[in-house]
Amino acid sequence: MDYKAFFADVLNWIGQANQMATKHGMANQEFWIWVASSACEICNRYENNQLVLKQMMMLTEWLEEVYEKSTGKNTT
Repeated sequence: MDYKAFFADVLNWIGQANQMATKHGMANQEFWIWVASSACEICNRYENNQLVLKQMMMLTEWLEEVYEKSTGKNTT
């Protein structure tokens, strides 16, 4: 696996997530559909490598925590 390419993709994905959150808002279903589909796309690109799966899950959970904190809901 090309780790340099993967982590460049992660950095790009985080930037896109910020743009999508600004555009749609984190409460919008379109944002979360984008999060799931784009994370899945990256996982597939790297043949569902365990590191990739865990990294994308961690980032998705991080976004969920950011959203929960912004709404005053903390389920963790």
